[in-house]
Amino acid sequence: MVQTPIKSTPAAAPGFKPSKVEIIKENSHFLREPVASELLQDTTHFSEPAIQILKFHGSYQQDNRDNRAKGQEKDYQMMLRTRNPGGYIAPELYLTLDRLSDEYGNGTLRATTRQGIQLHGILKQNLKATIGAIVRSLGSTLGACGDLNRNVMSPPAPYKNRPEYQLAQEYANNIADLLRPQTEAYYEIWLDGEKFLSAEEHPDVVAARQRNGNGTVVPNSPEPIYGTHYMPRKFKCAVTVPGDNSIDAYTHDVTLVVITDKSGQLKGFNVLAGGGLGRTHNKEETFARVADEIGYVDKADVYDLMKAIVATQRDYGDRQNRRHARMKYLINDWGVERFRQQVETYLGKPLKAFKKLPRWTFYDYLGWHEQGDGNLFVGVPVENGRVLNRDGLQLKTALKEIVERFHLPMLVTPNQSVLFYEVKPADKAEIQAILTRCGVVKETDLDPLVRYAMACPALPLCGLAVTESERIMPTVLGRLRALLTKLGLENEHFVVRMTGCPNGCARPYMAELGFVGSAPESYQVWLGGSPHQTRLARPYMERLHDNDLETTLEPLFVFFRDGRKKGESFGDFCDRVGFEALRQFSDTYHPDQYTPRHTKEGRHRLSVSHDLFMTLKATADKEGRPMAQVMADALGVYLQQPGS
Repeated sequence: MVQTPIKSTPAAAPGFKPSKVEIIKENSHFLREPVASELLQDTTHFSEPAIQILKFHGSYQQDNRDNRAKGQEKDYQMMLRTRNPGGYIAPELYLTLDRLSDEYGNGTLRATTRQGIQLHGILKQNLKATIGAIVRSLGSTLGACGDLNRNVMSPPAPYKNRPEYQLAQEYANNIADLLRPQTEAYYEIWLDGEKFLSAEEHPDVVAARQRNGNGTVVPNSPEPIYGTHYMPRKFKCAVTVPGDNSIDAYTHDVTLVVITDKSGQLKGFNVLAGGGLGRTHNKEETFARVADEIGYVDKADVYDLMKAIVATQRDYGDRQNRRHARMKYLINDWGVERFRQQVETYLGKPLKAFKKLPRWTFYDYLGWHEQGDGNLFVGVPVENGRVLNRDGLQLKTALKEIVERFHLPMLVTPNQSVLFYEVKPADKAEIQAILTRCGVVKETDLDPLVRYAMACPALPLCGLAVTESERIMPTVLGRLRALLTKLGLENEHFVVRMTGCPNGCARPYMAELGFVGSAPESYQVWLGGSPHQTRLARPYMERLHDNDLETTLEPLFVFFRDGRKKGESFGDFCDRVGFEALRQFSDTYHPDQYTPRHTKEGRHRLSVSHDLFMTLKATADKEGRPMAQVMADALGVYLQQPGS
């Protein structure tokens, strides 16, 4: 077995000791063991080493916590995730996934925030049959999880008259191929060695994978780009077009932005790097981070650039401390300039200056749109990504019927919905009739709070969840809407995202209002993200119990209602006024005006009416002084008054 030496960052030396997972990868014989052996055992679950390797094959082992009982074995189930760059799902593959969800899963499908599809509830004994069926339908789960490149994202917009969108999809596919694991283990384990027909790779991708350049390729290895130990942690990429932030451009390890000339011909790519949202509560060394502008690369060098970035993280990422192993920490520790220099060393040439871009805008692509060639596409809302049938909503039935009758390809959106494209205008009415009959609400009739919200699966299946997310999100959004209506903000909306743990799978750290699970029925509250996901939110409150949602948020919404600028969103308002002002207003807030009163000790406890608070805030802004200082000065004047 060819092995690559594990390089460590300077922070890890001397006395470097690789993590347990690094040792598991080294002993896996390129992702074969112990998965292959344990798959043959008549057991309900895999061992911890097998679980780690199984992730590379696209599966997580879970157990249903709703079914836990003392003295009984856990209700073990497998979650399986597809690898489909840009969210593309062929009609045959979707029908296979729909069938498998009923035959082996829990009867639902779930669209993910990285444009994949997840199957839940698969038993170990059915895992091989499930993966085999997906591959035979021209799908794949290889690399959907694990310490390697994950599903490559691109805007789910199948415009035929806008070449930049076609280029984004094309390069998402090619980069996914470039960084796909080359081990034969996947086919050996799940298809008994059968190499099933798949799409042919672009010749430039094949050549780039073998081109060593300046040390980017591991010689004589079954994994020329990854080597024996693969990446230190997961590695996420996206390709988008200028101005289109449907893919949350600043949250990935690498985001490429297509740059074309006026005729639509590809010139090259802007490069963003170092984003990532996973963190751990009470571990200040872990944090969410937005990507930096790294530079620009000509189209001829883009594959070598991707290899250079991967090699930099592969060789210098932290393999000792997995909490510090994402590329965002390497860039944060090194600084952008040193990171760029190392990438240029592997690339063999300097990067060019980052090209100016237009303002980013978030698009969800719901509803009907012109495709640009006479055909149409339609975005179908999927609340929290869950494709299911329930009272009043037969979404799973609707999607299956549309695929069967019209044989339409599908794209999964980064906001957990789906869209059909290549729709003939003559079929529009019939497709819309199916959606309406099955209870699928038009995007124009959706509450915008629901339309732009996301939640992770969390309980009962995710082993990392400390509280609810997907199951409680509809109730939370309903409570938020009721509160906003009560306050005269019935037409207001903002981006709300929720996760059951701090790993951030639904990207709550970019939301205007983010809820991050911190304890049972409790959440850390993050505020100040932007409507178009271009600014990192910040933690406002460490622990909000579910019961206290209204009493905690009402002061913030009132402050926003009365103090915002024209057209200002909730996230932009929170970022502008600052958390000190938000907390001070909340501390003095009461639906009725406060009046001065005395405490038991005879000391003054002063409360401030909302109007007075706004006056003080305006004074602070005008004079450029901290709010606390203005408040202190006002208090001093008050206490000097007779009778005070």
